[in-house]
Amino acid sequence: MAGKTAKSTKGEPAAKRKAPDFTLPASDGTQVSLKDYRGKKLVIYFYPQDNTPTCTQQACDFRDYNGKFAKLDVAVIGISPDELKAHDKFIEKYELPFLLLSDTNHKVAEDYGVWALKKLYGREYMGIVRSTFVIDEKGFIVKEWTKVRIKNHVQSVLDAIEELTP
Repeated sequence: MAGKTAKSTKGEPAAKRKAPDFTLPASDGTQVSLKDYRGKKLVIYFYPQDNTPTCTQQACDFRDYNGKFAKLDVAVIGISPDELKAHDKFIEKYELPFLLLSDTNHKVAEDYGVWALKKLYGREYMGIVRSTFVIDEKGFIVKEWTKVRIKNHVQSVLDAIEELTP
C-alpha cells in the first residue's frame, strides 16, 4: 500500500481474510507473534507515535476498557514505529496494562495496509494511518476500522466484539 492513501472504514466487517503474520519486539522484552494469540480474539491497534495527544487518548481509552476486553477473553496490543524505549516510558507514564510492539521498519504496518501517504498542512509524508483490527481465534480479520476518530472508538470496538461473541 506504500504510496497510496488508505480508504476510510468505520467498523466495517472485513472481507474475512487471513491476518498477516508477524513477529515484533514487545514492551515486555519478548518477541510477540500473531500465532501467540491463536485460540482467542485479539484487537490490534496501529497508532502513529507515543506521547502525542491523540495517541495518548487512544491508549488511555484502551487502558480504561481493558477489564471489559479481558472479561470477553480478548487481548489488546498496540503497534507503532516507536522504539521500545519510547514504549517503556509511555506505558509507565499512563499505566498501560497491555503490550506495545515496535514496528520500526513499518513492515507490519505495510502488511496490514496502514502505512500510507498522509498529508498535513500541505506536506506529504509516509506514516501510520490510525487503524484497528479485530482478529478471531483462527487468525482471520473479522472487523476493521481505518482513519480512526478517537471519540467513542474503543466502545465501538467493544460493541463489535460483543456482537461477534456467541
